[in-house]
Amino acid sequence: MSGRKVRIWFNRSFAVGYHYINAVRHNEDGMAFEIYGTHRDPEHVSLRACDYTEVEPVLSGEAYAAYCLDFCRRHQIEVFVPRWGMRYVVAAADAFAEMGVKLVCCTDRALLDQVEDKGNFFLSAEENNLMIVPEYRLVHTANEFKKAYEELRDMGLSVCFKPTRMEGGVGFRIIDPNYDPLTALFDTVSAKMSYEQAYHALSQTDSFPELMVMELLEGYEYSIDCLASPEGELLAAVPRRKAGGRSRLLEEVPELLEIARKVAQFYKIPYNYNLQLIYQGNVPKALEINPRMSGGLHMTCLSGVNFPYLAVKMALGYKVDPQTPEYGLLTSYVEQPVLMEGQPAQ
Repeated sequence: MSGRKVRIWFNRSFAVGYHYINAVRHNEDGMAFEIYGTHRDPEHVSLRACDYTEVEPVLSGEAYAAYCLDFCRRHQIEVFVPRWGMRYVVAAADAFAEMGVKLVCCTDRALLDQVEDKGNFFLSAEENNLMIVPEYRLVHTANEFKKAYEELRDMGLSVCFKPTRMEGGVGFRIIDPNYDPLTALFDTVSAKMSYEQAYHALSQTDSFPELMVMELLEGYEYSIDCLASPEGELLAAVPRRKAGGRSRLLEEVPELLEIARKVAQFYKIPYNYNLQLIYQGNVPKALEINPRMSGGLHMTCLSGVNFPYLAVKMALGYKVDPQTPEYGLLTSYVEQPVLMEGQPAQ
């Protein structure tokens, strides 16, 4: 590989972006990178892993895509790893390609619509026998919500709901039939609420953005971090189970690895993505697909697979062979103090 530094840009991300940037910087091939980072917060910790930083303007839609194109032009960026505003970037994928910028993400807009919308994903997963989905209903009005809740309750199921187009647990609520507002007031904040509270809130408008009212899954929760070629060939899959507190077990579970294989074969999502499933009894049921690096990927990298770097490597045109992750590892994480000035924190 050439000793020339490849110019790579990571836009606005979460704090764990710090780890992913350093995984690329300290790659096993010794490939050299000049790393650019942007964020709306000039003191965001992810920027401390970068060689050059810039404060992002508050933009969305086509205006944000135009900013990204201009940033790539100004800094002669060769590889762009978009996190925030990925759909805006993907809409302008042809313009990035014309500039010679490699996007490390899924650029198939129809596929993103299919997997990012939880309703579309559940329907697709069911119809194509990819995995079992929970009992669910899609609702847009308070009356539809009432009907859905009563149907699931009458099936003997615990019930929760969430928006179909949010990520990271935003908007997720559990309906607790024994909810006591006074007790809740003196307890830690939780996602639980009463049916009456939810119905009252949703009744304040004639219609609302689509909600999924669904069976509450209460068994082991797994995130399966996946690495695939630009053509969608699965190269690595590591199931990561919540094991209490901050602990995460990287576990070889044949039925989950088979689900990952079927999902990869059907959707052909490139680079890094994540499947989330929760067991109900002995049955793993689908939760969602995130066509991007997951929030816990830095722990999964302890399996010996450098997920962030290998995706970048493939985007640059290099071949990556199927990986052999190490399973059976119990992992966790700690806070790390970082100086917010001086040379990039590594």
